[in-house]
Amino acid sequence: MLLSALRVAVLRRLYRLAWRGVQLRAQLWPRRGRGVKCLLTHEGEVLLVRHTYGRRDTWYIPGGAARRGEPMMRAAARELEEELGVRDLALVDMASIDMRLERIAVHIVCVHAELADPTLVQVDPVEIAQARWFAMDALPAPLGSEVGLLVALLRGEAS
Repeated sequence: MLLSALRVAVLRRLYRLAWRGVQLRAQLWPRRGRGVKCLLTHEGEVLLVRHTYGRRDTWYIPGGAARRGEPMMRAAARELEEELGVRDLALVDMASIDMRLERIAVHIVCVHAELADPTLVQVDPVEIAQARWFAMDALPAPLGSEVGLLVALLRGEAS
């Protein structure tokens, strides 16, 4: 479904407002959230995204929050479909990590999938400003705090 430019602009502003609310809640009522990061690769390249909210100049690994009671692998599949239109992937559990993402304490389950075709058909224009493939040894700057660690894990350079 194609969204009108006006609707995309309004929804992006609402996402930015919601993000500020999440940040404020994390400062006032700190509790550990649950989320997923989905490392997608294709022939030595990794997919990174820039969001339309938060630090919009920063490149991140796609992912998001898990819903209450939602299995983490299901959350990963849902986030990939919602944000990138990618489905039916063979997701492999890489690691579970407790970390801080943008000042929010979160338990992250990291998954990986190798894509046979790097074409992204349906990137969500409300949430994703840009999605691009990068060589793992030539990542852009600035990067989200999780990117270096997860790429190193994938390459077998971290434990």
